[in-house]
Amino acid sequence: MRWLMSGQRVPARTIVSALLVLSVHVLSVRVDHRVVGVVWAKETARVPGRAPERADDDPPVAEPVGTVRLTRGLAIAPTRSLGRSAVRIDALDYALARGALEPPRPGGALTLADGARREWIPVQAADDGSFTHEALRGGYVHFDVPSDQARVMLLEASGHSSAIVNGEPRAGDPYSHGYVRLPVLLRSGRNDILFSVRRGRLVAKLAPIDKPVWIDPADATLPDLAAGSDTDAWVGIVVVNATTDFLNDGIVSVRLDPDGSGATPATAPLPPIAPLTVRKVPVRITVPGSMTAAAEELVCELSVARGSTDGREPVQPIDSRRIALRVVGPTATRKATFLSGIDGSVQYYAVVPPLDLVNARSSNETTGSTPNPPALVMTLHGAGVEGMGQAACFAAKPGLVTIAPTNRRPFGFDWEDWGRIDALEVLEHASAAFGADRRRVYLTGHSMGGHGTWHLGATYPDRFAAIGPSAGWVSMASYADGGRADRGTPMSEIVLRAAGASDTLAVSANLAHHGVYVLHGDQDDNVPVAQARAMRKRLAEFHPDFVYREQPGAGHWWGNPCVDWPPMTDFFLRHEIPKVEDTRRVAFTTMSPVVSADCHWVRVDAQRRAFLPSSVRATYDPDHRFLSGTTDNVARIAFDLVGHKPAEEITIELDGQRLDPLPWPEPAGAGASRRVWLESRDGAWHAVSAPPAEHKRAERGGPFKEAFRNRMMFVHGTTGTDEENAWALAKARFDAEQFWYQGNGSVDIVSDRAFLERHDPSDAAERDRNVIVYGHAESNAAWPVLLASSPAEVAPNRARIGDRAFEGDDLACLFVRPRPGSDRGLVGVVAGTGPIGRRLANRIPYFVSGVGIPDCMLLSAESLAVGWDGVRAAGYFGNDWGVASGEFAWQP
Repeated sequence: MRWLMSGQRVPARTIVSALLVLSVHVLSVRVDHRVVGVVWAKETARVPGRAPERADDDPPVAEPVGTVRLTRGLAIAPTRSLGRSAVRIDALDYALARGALEPPRPGGALTLADGARREWIPVQAADDGSFTHEALRGGYVHFDVPSDQARVMLLEASGHSSAIVNGEPRAGDPYSHGYVRLPVLLRSGRNDILFSVRRGRLVAKLAPIDKPVWIDPADATLPDLAAGSDTDAWVGIVVVNATTDFLNDGIVSVRLDPDGSGATPATAPLPPIAPLTVRKVPVRITVPGSMTAAAEELVCELSVARGSTDGREPVQPIDSRRIALRVVGPTATRKATFLSGIDGSVQYYAVVPPLDLVNARSSNETTGSTPNPPALVMTLHGAGVEGMGQAACFAAKPGLVTIAPTNRRPFGFDWEDWGRIDALEVLEHASAAFGADRRRVYLTGHSMGGHGTWHLGATYPDRFAAIGPSAGWVSMASYADGGRADRGTPMSEIVLRAAGASDTLAVSANLAHHGVYVLHGDQDDNVPVAQARAMRKRLAEFHPDFVYREQPGAGHWWGNPCVDWPPMTDFFLRHEIPKVEDTRRVAFTTMSPVVSADCHWVRVDAQRRAFLPSSVRATYDPDHRFLSGTTDNVARIAFDLVGHKPAEEITIELDGQRLDPLPWPEPAGAGASRRVWLESRDGAWHAVSAPPAEHKRAERGGPFKEAFRNRMMFVHGTTGTDEENAWALAKARFDAEQFWYQGNGSVDIVSDRAFLERHDPSDAAERDRNVIVYGHAESNAAWPVLLASSPAEVAPNRARIGDRAFEGDDLACLFVRPRPGSDRGLVGVVAGTGPIGRRLANRIPYFVSGVGIPDCMLLSAESLAVGWDGVRAAGYFGNDWGVASGEFAWQP
């Protein structure tokens, strides 16, 4: 029997019935205008490294009439292999993808790849509604939910990695934060819900819907306001769309102090929200200092409505909520918010302003002098810790601003992938906001943040004057299972290379560019001190400027000093990033120019072999205008001479080849770089102009996960069969929900037709956005516009990569291409050749940090049963984005 199959067409009568059920609930709705504030006291008291817990004195919340608690189910122990890899063996997923998973029954079993059996066993919830069982540490729980009619209900669950509801994947809440409440469409009769659970505990219920659209304040991202100062900031607030239609005609407004001045609300268009999902929408607020001069908080009213901001459409109110924004003194630790360039979402970071900020401002206003720019310390939090919790461990210091980014969430991305980008965005935002001294920037972090310190410090060696990891693990391979044990076949080797940016040890020589202070408790039972000792041994091989401190008797967390360690701060303040003109020698290694291309005046712009170490050792003699060096695995390189005294010519000798004297480069504009470009062809270096925009280069390249940034939008296909169209929307929604939960994201989901209507090649802002295409060449109308020249193509029952063709309905394909007409935009593709391939695509974990997916990857459903032998093709396009010029592994 086939069940839980995605992409099933929902009959029109089902949707109508569901909307009728919604309309009945709407008649009796009573909006609760509660003020939602920030629990600051609890947050700052949290011990870094531990997840927040529910307070014992929190009052119980009465459940709405009609709530269905899931209290009896069938569980099965783990059926999957472990490790961070895009290719995983999972007997249940294999049966699910093939449509061969029988409805679970007690005693029913699955046979694993090694011949072991896993049986479905009955499980029952405790009195508090929770399931706890060893099978739930990586296993699954299935529920059979009957319904007497089609209806939309709210799935409120926690502890699960994901859910499949009647064949459609939905995001989970593995860390039990409690704010994942997703509208789901139940059909009349039997409904199947399958939870994937990995941490041993699950709570789940279905709650009635009383409004079709509403604001959910549980996961708000809020700024703090500085008392008496004008504030222009962003708020992120969750809006729930429980209808089966897109919400495209909404507006959002904010009214300051609604019970006071009655000021006219500021309004803006509400970004599109897909059916049956949630979206955290950005709302801009502008607060005059006069409203906060003598206040401890400012209450704002947020509202959503149907209509238009230009008055052409009448405004129909939908919902409103009040939020309380904390007002703090100018030197208090506080939250600052900004719009992320990854997806346009609202993110926050915590700030500990310089201790002497107020006195400095007062003195400067009196004397008219310019203040000395403060030094800046960026501190990275551990797993389960908020940025504010991390910042609260730091004392304010004169002349030093401390900032704590969020990794996009308390667990986030291990400070890799999008967590790494978040840290860089915060560094830029805070440096500009405080006018920080760019030569006195320092990096530290604890636990997972200690890993982030090693990782960012080694990846971006010219960004920091000194780094200080505390209780930090080195890399996925050294601490967690990074999938390195899977290496050994050409296919696994080429796929796992895509995660090369996670290999801190491979680029550890870059740490020579800054001072390093290593701090670790010798009794740490969470991150073994062996991690620090391994790095001490590695640093001793080459580093002249590092301090190693093991704190006797200390465990993983030993109070604020393990993050705010005075000797480490003193060490930091003795270091500065050298001036360009004083940097005569550069030694630099990168795993990918797209991740990290620059070190002082050297840029590695392209590699010969993607995601293998590329290194440069270069020396510049300004007296003789002579530059020499050696390279390894570098296809294109640039030397920036902007900080040096201009001359008529420069002589370059690279890898033993002396080039004819080159004219001194002219800047591209005011303050622009003066780069000399060289490219390796036919075993020799050639002077070239800047690389053409259509080629791979530092600003644009693979691998596949790079497509999920640059204000990405998800475009789902509507020109296929009903099943194909339903899958494309469900998969785009699933990805957006996952990115919201794991990355505090906010992604535009639009149909292919809507994308084509708004497509304007002359609009640079829209033209340069990344696009993820869901569906194949015949099911997504955006394909001819975005992928007409792509050497990779997917269609029903077939796929093609270059001149190689593949057949079958069980293939899932992921790949990335340059966006036509843009010099920085990318197009990602998520497609299946048939129903089996589409269900397989649902299970590829590309949002997991440390999971590498190359430029192009074609998997069959057999990969879930046999692993790497089920991957049909994988590899990297060449620097011209071609297949023949790239590097691929193939299997019949």
